[in-house]
Amino acid sequence: MTTETTTAPNPDFATLVKGAVSSMPAAKHLGFDFGAIAPGEAEIVQPYRAELTEHNGYFQGGVLGMLADFAGGSAAGTLLPPGWVNMTIDYTVKIVAPAKGDKVIARGRVVKSSTTVTVAAADVYAVTGESETLCATALVTMRNIDINRS
Repeated sequence: MTTETTTAPNPDFATLVKGAVSSMPAAKHLGFDFGAIAPGEAEIVQPYRAELTEHNGYFQGGVLGMLADFAGGSAAGTLLPPGWVNMTIDYTVKIVAPAKGDKVIARGRVVKSSTTVTVAAADVYAVTGESETLCATALVTMRNIDINRS
């Protein structure tokens, strides 16, 4: 749940966020899907793929960072007004456990939003069956841009 707001200024937020993120070459390369998406929240589901792992079969740390960035940025995007986009200006990831499982799920949520900058958090979980293990946590800062004025 977000700590900021749960009202989206754009009623088409889910379609727009999913479309914008899914059209990015990096997102296409990872091959993830969206899970739940709500105002101020977004979930990214990344199935296991050997080419996203390191030599012991764990999801590689850079992949965890990308997923956290996408989840936090997507959560922030749900609160943008029509005609606005966002871009990452900073993110910090702390890996707290190995990420090995059938998939990883990154759950992003808005911490604080404003007109120009939104801060989001994301937690990344390794999932095997019904078991989830927190493997990374992140803070993501997004720059909000009115595409009609840039």
